[in-house]
Formats: sequence, C-alpha cells, structure tokens
Amino acid sequence: MMTTRTICLGTAMLCLSTAALAGEAEQAFSSELYQCAAYYDIGSQMVAAMNAPQMASVGDRLKSSAQQVTDLAGKYDTQEAVTQGIEQAKEKMMAATAGQGMGGLMKQYKDSCQQILANPEQRLNYWIMAKM
Repeated sequence: MMTTRTICLGTAMLCLSTAALAGEAEQAFSSELYQCAAYYDIGSQMVAAMNAPQMASVGDRLKSSAQQVTDLAGKYDTQEAVTQGIEQAKEKMMAATAGQGMGGLMKQYKDSCQQILANPEQRLNYWIMAKM
C-alpha cells in the first residue's frame, strides 16, 4: 500500500533524476556551443587575415555568429566556463587543422553549427532525449 510518504519520496527522486538529466543535456549542448563559437571565431580570424575586401561580409557574418553562439552558451553556463570552453575548443581545432585552413573544420562544423544556431531549442531537446 502506498503511503503519502512513499509518493512524496518517489516524486522527489523523479525530480532529482530529471534535474540530473537536464544538467547532463545542458552540458552536452554547451559543449557543442563552445565548438561552434570556436569554429566561427577561427573562421572570422582566418577571413580577416586574408585582408580581402570582398570577403569582409563573410568575416562579419562569422564574427556575428560567434557572438550569437557565445551569448547562447551564456544562458547555460557561467561566463568563465563559456570563455574557458571556447578557448579549449579553439586549441583543439587549431591543433587538428595543423595550418591546413578551414576545409576540414567546415566539413565537420558548418552544417551542424548552422542548424544549432537556427534552432537551438530543438538541439537542446535532442540532448535531453539522448541523456534519458
């Protein structure tokens, strides 16, 4: 026979496990946001280094996207964690490209980062379901 105490205890456990899953989902989502911010930032820096006026609008869009993703990440983590996460992602990406340019990074991040930026709620929902 279920008592009120048993029901309350069960409800509390469900809330705690749901909060833990949401935390894991937000961490996974934040990690993707850090990678996207790093990708956009590296791209904008590479375009700026070209010093090609015809590419200025591309560089501006990349810089704007980097800021949007960074702001979005700030909703799920502290500013310090966001800055650190982006820097770590940039270091990994720069090591992975080994001076070979943006081609490899574009293959890996372009489409997924565009999708995340276009519909972040959908991607967070994906992570919530994936962490269940």
